[in-house]
Amino acid sequence: MQILLTGGAGYIGAHVALVLLNAGHDVIVFDNLSNGSRVALDRVERLTGRGLVFEYGDVCDTHVLDDVFARHTVDAVIHLAGLKSVAESLEQPLDYYAHNVGGIVALTQAMARAGVFTLVFSSSATVYRASDAMPLTEQAATGRAVNAYGSTKLVAEWVLGDLCAADARWAVAVLRYFNPVGAHESGLIGEDPKGHPNNLLPYICQVAVGRRASLSVLGIDYPTRDGTGVRDYIHVMDLAHGHLAALEQVSTRPGSHTWNLGSGCGHSVYEIVAAFERQSGKVIPTCPAPRRAGDLAYYWADTSAAARDLNWQATRDIDTIAADAWRWQSRNPEGYDG
Repeated sequence: MQILLTGGAGYIGAHVALVLLNAGHDVIVFDNLSNGSRVALDRVERLTGRGLVFEYGDVCDTHVLDDVFARHTVDAVIHLAGLKSVAESLEQPLDYYAHNVGGIVALTQAMARAGVFTLVFSSSATVYRASDAMPLTEQAATGRAVNAYGSTKLVAEWVLGDLCAADARWAVAVLRYFNPVGAHESGLIGEDPKGHPNNLLPYICQVAVGRRASLSVLGIDYPTRDGTGVRDYIHVMDLAHGHLAALEQVSTRPGSHTWNLGSGCGHSVYEIVAAFERQSGKVIPTCPAPRRAGDLAYYWADTSAAARDLNWQATRDIDTIAADAWRWQSRNPEGYDG
């Protein structure tokens, strides 16, 4: 198949592009490079020995989207493009609604005009309501999220559900990510956040290479086993293979279908720090800091539906995650710009 991959030059997108190319699909990456890199795509081509097509553009720009669909035969779309910082979304909610909700509307309208009705959508575990019942299944309560980022993902899911209910031609996979981390085992592609890291592992990596003095642990008084937040960390390569599995399944399965993509277990901040220290041989200084607004104490996924329906499960543990993240950062201390 020929796949249009929006946001394909970003962290998750580059790994998804690699998996798609290795599986024999052709890939058209559509990205505005606001949080992506052409260097990452060059390295994907090097790793796979295959070329891809790059199209520059914003997913909210309907004219550019129509042009891309007119010039390429597209069989399916994997939609990763969007704004993704929980903290930033609390400060700039209108930008998040404009890009994340406006983007899904613009994209699906362009797809319909082009006669393309197969879509894999990047959603998030932040759509779930706060709950003490773990693990979270796809049937767990959703609703008003604790941050604007989660709200935009939930609204986008509603858009896609209504679209499938109205038009039987649509086949949509909604993938609720937990916490993507790690890097490709080659050390050639990985997470390279622009500016201040918003996620735990890239922050740890930047401390390890001397770009930051210490790790601020945002909350040490949560009701968890060591007082720090517990999350479900999934290796980005496991996540990328989940997209391939969902694409293959949904291509012959009309309607809207939702799957969790996570590791199925939770690890605390201090446990991730310890794994990184084991694998890197580095000491990561930490200092306590106030809780971040919008953060929950703990959550992790029930991934049994993905195992049953997609024949998929995460296989890489936190030590593999830490080793791969350190390999990437130690070989690319300044990221793709180094």
